[in-house]
Amino acid sequence: MTDVVTIKEVVQECYDTKTFRFDWDAEVRPGQFVMVWVPGVDEIPMSVSGIDGGTKSITVKAIGEATRAIHEFKAGDRLRIRGPYGNGYDLSSGELLIIGGGVGTAAVMPAVTATGADTIIAARTSNDVIMDSVAAGHASNLWIATDDGSRGFHGNAVQLMKERMAEKHYDCVIACGPEVMLWFTFKACQELGVECQLSLERYMKCGAGVCGCCVMDDSRVCRDGPVFRTSQLEKLTEFGVSHRDECGRNIRFR
Repeated sequence: MTDVVTIKEVVQECYDTKTFRFDWDAEVRPGQFVMVWVPGVDEIPMSVSGIDGGTKSITVKAIGEATRAIHEFKAGDRLRIRGPYGNGYDLSSGELLIIGGGVGTAAVMPAVTATGADTIIAARTSNDVIMDSVAAGHASNLWIATDDGSRGFHGNAVQLMKERMAEKHYDCVIACGPEVMLWFTFKACQELGVECQLSLERYMKCGAGVCGCCVMDDSRVCRDGPVFRTSQLEKLTEFGVSHRDECGRNIRFR
């Protein structure tokens, strides 16, 4: 479904990240994404970062031409969006621990507001933390981790996750963030015998499973994901290892 929506509010989350709120009556599940058309630039996938009845939102970090162009939009401007696409999180998986890393925090926020589950937000520095005020209003417990120790726990999301899980039982970890964070989250959950649901990111053009640009092994991230469960992640040989660029070339993470 393609719609034109009008931005009704722009929230500055941090120095390089903004949230754009708009009225849209589409049914969206936590973890799904939309394709956002930026006239004259590109069409890009964006996680839905807020689901409040008829009001939805996307949260955009200015890191490329298209996202920098979106940052120029103001309240009253219009966006053309397609979707929603992909599968979302299964929120009925028992006691949840939700983890957001960097701008990936935006993708898990609808799950936080829907469940009130314990939540970890991780970032490089205190200046990079986003959406903590939203999480604080819904999560049963909220912990912040920063790589440099400038706020909260001094360390990364996985280190803090292990500390929390040593003190409390969780049935499932829901997470989105940089792939290196997700890879080590996955490995930690395997070691601890805990199920996980991770939202992965790959280069996308269509968002509907047609073009094949986002294929990982035999899975299409846009259609079979972006949320993958433990049993699916175990079969993805490219997860945590490599991704494909806009030309389809395989680029190794490490």
